[in-house]
Amino acid sequence: MSRTAEISRITKETKVRIELVLDGDGACSIRTGVGFLDHMLELLGRHGQFHLTVQCEGDTWVDDHHSVEDIGIALGDAFAQALQDKKGIRRYGSMLLPMDESLVMTALDLSGRGFLVYDLGVLTEKVGQFDTELAEEFFRAFAHHCGCTLHIKKITGGNTHHILEAAFKGVGRSLRQAVAVDQEHPDEIPSTKGVL
Repeated sequence: MSRTAEISRITKETKVRIELVLDGDGACSIRTGVGFLDHMLELLGRHGQFHLTVQCEGDTWVDDHHSVEDIGIALGDAFAQALQDKKGIRRYGSMLLPMDESLVMTALDLSGRGFLVYDLGVLTEKVGQFDTELAEEFFRAFAHHCGCTLHIKKITGGNTHHILEAAFKGVGRSLRQAVAVDQEHPDEIPSTKGVL
């Protein structure tokens, strides 16, 4: 079974194209027009061991908001498409990820119910040119379109770059656990309801 997806999202504000292979090798090609997001998505893909291509042309002369949110939407749609009926997946994933002085907990459930709990505390307003509040917009859009319950919480940390890096790495690793096929139950939907 090929667990792949190709998503194109075109609006008056952005053109986003994503290719995703869940059972990949961490090879990533990311060009979003938002430098810091490129870095974060590459970390997510590599730590998740996904083959991930993301391209975006957006109205960044306005600001980066439309691009960041629409990429989150499209990436969530890609995971939902690649997971199909979710038969055989482990469903849950979590990570406690250290990045120097920062420690961030990520946990998710591929439940079909999109929900985000985001608690990284007070961050500096920008990392380079990136508005740090957009990280929450990205993860909210992703969670709702992926259909996952996603918790991201800072345990400790002071450097905003490190905190966000730990969050993206942790989400990548949590996703890797959750999408993995349970070899003991490869033909079962991991729910008492029989559907996710």
